[in-house]
Amino acid sequence: MQPHFLAPPLPYAYGPPPVAPTPARYYSIDVECVATGTDHNARAVGQISLVDEHERVLANLYVRPDQAVVSYLTPLTGLTAALLAQHGMPLQQAVSMLCQLLPPSAILVGQNIAKDVQWLGLKEGEHFEQMMDLTGLFRVWNPQYKSYSVFGQDHLAKVLLNWDTTVGGHDAVGDALKSIRLFKLYQQLQASPAQWAAAQAALLATPPAPSFARQNPSFEGVCMGNRKTCACGAPFLG
Repeated sequence: MQPHFLAPPLPYAYGPPPVAPTPARYYSIDVECVATGTDHNARAVGQISLVDEHERVLANLYVRPDQAVVSYLTPLTGLTAALLAQHGMPLQQAVSMLCQLLPPSAILVGQNIAKDVQWLGLKEGEHFEQMMDLTGLFRVWNPQYKSYSVFGQDHLAKVLLNWDTTVGGHDAVGDALKSIRLFKLYQQLQASPAQWAAAQAALLATPPAPSFARQNPSFEGVCMGNRKTCACGAPFLG
């Protein structure tokens, strides 16, 4: 099956896709959403990406929402009206193309990967085998608060991969690539308790940058779902 690149050139280069030495078992799916209303639950899929463990970008698909778009949330998603008008397709078509590339034996990895799976209507045991969430894999016991600390993807990538998260903005392909690299690093670190402990210490010692939602409780009139500053009154669903 050939990869699907129904999208313009990406704003930063990934280089040529590596040649896969073995069939992939691990894949990352990432979904970017646009706002179709002003509350923090009013979202619709705008972009879908699929990257395998060999860092091959197998799919970069743009979706044209059925509903009117209130905001493309461009600083957070990289999406624009022109991009979706020119390259967007119906969600059902995009999901069908994705499923052609995703083997039922796939293990999906990602940051809050269950949410991406939910957006696309994928079913565990049918479209893929299982999920592994980076949020849980990289959680760290924090003795100061006597609880586990969890970290956003950008914090993990900045601290552990030395990824400059201030360059290029967000898009689904870049976020999926981050997830694959973080997961492969996690696998490597499990072989060395000392390196794993050092990585955990670095995550705790480095102050996380404020999230987009924290910096922008509302963007273009759309609530960004920060629990402390939410004013739209919509429930928090997960």
